[in-house]
Amino acid sequence: MENIRVYEVPSCQMVASQCGMFGEGKLEKFNDWFSQFPRPLSPKDYLLFDKDQGGFVWYYIYDETMTVPEDFSVIDFPGGMYAVGTEVDNTDSTEVIQAIKTFIDKSPGLVEDTSRFYLGNIPTPPQAEALLGYNQMDYYVPVKAKE
Repeated sequence: MENIRVYEVPSCQMVASQCGMFGEGKLEKFNDWFSQFPRPLSPKDYLLFDKDQGGFVWYYIYDETMTVPEDFSVIDFPGGMYAVGTEVDNTDSTEVIQAIKTFIDKSPGLVEDTSRFYLGNIPTPPQAEALLGYNQMDYYVPVKAKE
């Protein structure tokens, strides 16, 4: 049985946080903002580590009814396919990322798309977090069709 799935994030507009690290306040402010919205069926937030800026940027799928604080920006997100694996949040992601890369390498039609960032989000509902004692983190490795 496979434990990696392929998921497509549509091209869309997203609200973007300021780049920062957890504990500095920028990401916490973004979390407080998007946490006011009802919990969707699937997470609408995506976290990435921007090596060029040296910090995390958090995205949330935008809709025109939102009031976006001026600290945040609305960006065009290109979307695309991702190979996705799950691991316990706040643990070393090396093993799950390697499992995703192995899945991609064995795939007859996919290759890693190095032009896009890895993403992550936490799909765990609060009740499950309370029962498990931790959150699960989904790790998204960008993929595209082999040429």
